[in-house]
Amino acid sequence: MSEAPAAKPKPKSGWLNILVDYGPLLVFLGVYKFYQPPVDHTFGEIAAVIYGTIAFMIAAVVALAFSKWKFGHVSPMLILSTTLIVGFGGLTIWLQDEKFIQIKPTAIYLLFGVLLIGGWLRGKALLQVLLEAAFEGVDQEGWLKLSRNWGVFFFALAALNEVLRMQLSFESWLWAKLWVFMPLSFLFTFTQIPMLLKHGLALDDVDEVAKDEPPTA
Repeated sequence: MSEAPAAKPKPKSGWLNILVDYGPLLVFLGVYKFYQPPVDHTFGEIAAVIYGTIAFMIAAVVALAFSKWKFGHVSPMLILSTTLIVGFGGLTIWLQDEKFIQIKPTAIYLLFGVLLIGGWLRGKALLQVLLEAAFEGVDQEGWLKLSRNWGVFFFALAALNEVLRMQLSFESWLWAKLWVFMPLSFLFTFTQIPMLLKHGLALDDVDEVAKDEPPTA
């Protein structure tokens, strides 16, 4: 009797995915905080933001290329996020106004929210296309609930970003991206685990859930 072919092990690439998602932001923070550009009459007082934005754009493109090289594919969300980073970054440099960097996350969150909720209303779980390989065993109802929940969460992040953008200084808003939005995203991801377990998620995959969360700009 012939033996059944062994199942291919899933690549454990979750932490690299997180680095791809958040690495460009960390580069921006580092350049903005620690790089002291010479007196620049072109950029004036906004020089630190401009140089940080240039580094942000380069890091985002590098992260996209790394994802293609390492994983063999680039997720549609990462392509969209990189496109918006380059687009809003270009506006920031051209108009010398940091608000375009601050508005970029709101635009991404709203677009992701519309796509996920729109798919859910039409009975299509768009997150399944991106994350099915990581969350084996989840049934269709579970995918629909996950897409709906993440869609609502993205709308909440968009509203929070606008509140913080209007209430905080630019530097405080930058640190909020790291110390508020990232923890909230991880916390929300863990709140979805009980629901996913009820809909077929294997216990062996629980550790991968937090590592393969949708990007949060």
